[in-house]
Amino acid sequence: MAAVFDDHPEIPNQFVTELNGVSVYMKREDLLHPHVSGNKFRKLKYNLKNAISEGHDTLLTFGGAFSNHIAATAAAGKECDLKTIGVIRGEELGKDLEKTLRENPTLNFAASCGMEFDFVSRSAYREKTSEAMLKRLREKFGKFYLVPEGGTNVLAVKGCEEILSEEDKEFDVLCCAMGTGGTISGIINASAEDQKVLGFPALKGDFLRPEVEKFTKKNNWEIITNYHFGGYAKVDRSLIDFVNGFKKEFGIQLDPVYTGKMMYGIFELISKGNFSENTRILAVHTGGLQGISGMNNRLKNKNLPQIEL
Repeated sequence: MAAVFDDHPEIPNQFVTELNGVSVYMKREDLLHPHVSGNKFRKLKYNLKNAISEGHDTLLTFGGAFSNHIAATAAAGKECDLKTIGVIRGEELGKDLEKTLRENPTLNFAASCGMEFDFVSRSAYREKTSEAMLKRLREKFGKFYLVPEGGTNVLAVKGCEEILSEEDKEFDVLCCAMGTGGTISGIINASAEDQKVLGFPALKGDFLRPEVEKFTKKNNWEIITNYHFGGYAKVDRSLIDFVNGFKKEFGIQLDPVYTGKMMYGIFELISKGNFSENTRILAVHTGGLQGISGMNNRLKNKNLPQIEL
């Protein structure tokens, strides 16, 4: 097995600040690996070990054009000597692949790692778990190990349970951004009974609750749905200013899709008095920094400020 998953650094939690008597720390999962960082490292670890043990030489997964999961899977596959296939939402992106790769840093990076793409329409993408879709993909690519969109499955949750260490039991509140619910499920499973786990979805709505309930029986968790900023990958000037200000003040780069929204929410909840004095909060940095360049391209087109790198 490649060292990508066997020899990773033990990174101490970083103190961020104290606000209104509440101490905020960050678990720097973004520093685990330069390309397979944060929760993608955790989610892929046991899936790739399983793929190799079963004799697979090809991984296939799904994602959008700027997906952290696509980039991480491509990088991990390269390090583990596995072929990778990305089924990408948006068939128009495949019409001029050279142009797409010039304009899209995520797909360009994935391609540089050897990932092969299959661009599909948005309607077809919605059928990604159907037997008809999987049959078509097997006919086109042959045998492969399937990793779900976002990487969430039982093995991914097992990997995410390793995010917390014994020392993390000293914290009162654990916070995590949410995409598919896999990362927070692992954190909940590994949490102590007297700890509260708060999830901050990057998507609009409360549909992630049943997804989390598939993987955990605990009830010491809550989903905070007020900080999605309009939906997945949607941002506004106040969030951009917060992310840039956070880096300037605390020296930590946040991404605007996941960790930026989580930290914005934590700081606002503290300012509103939602946490009692002397509460100790541990926020998990789930990585996702590769997506900033693509986001900046979109912000430029909307005449909005850039995320400072």
